[in-house]
Amino acid sequence: MRQNLPMILIRVIVGLVFLVEGVLKFVHPDELGVGLFAGIGLPFPHLLAPLVGGIEIAGGAAIILNFYAGDAALVLLVVIVTALVTTKLPILLGRPLGPFALMKLPRYGWLSFLHEARVDLCMIFGSLAVAIDRGLRAGRRRQWYQSNSM
Repeated sequence: MRQNLPMILIRVIVGLVFLVEGVLKFVHPDELGVGLFAGIGLPFPHLLAPLVGGIEIAGGAAIILNFYAGDAALVLLVVIVTALVTTKLPILLGRPLGPFALMKLPRYGWLSFLHEARVDLCMIFGSLAVAIDRGLRAGRRRQWYQSNSM
């Protein structure tokens, strides 16, 4: 147990952050769901926001419960990298990126980007740690003749 404790702690915080953010997309849709997705220029925000919220809830719960945690972490990596590109990369560039709007900030560039992206970066590295530690299980079948002792 003591040996697994650091990874358990990482799984709990990564899972909890994604779970809460997914719930908030439904509880406060104008600020954190459909309204936010429309404001940053994502296509089909009325469909995409609930889909992402559901993925975050399911993936966060899977990571916390260690149920296909590696697979869930990989899916959530796609979500968080997309969030980083659409909301934080324009801050680094100091201009909108294609259809993705630029947040109004006092300054732009590396330091502003790193400040605004701190949670996203923690979620990326935490999700990577979970994916590496737990591995992928989906798509792997155990043959009926294989024992569990391998």
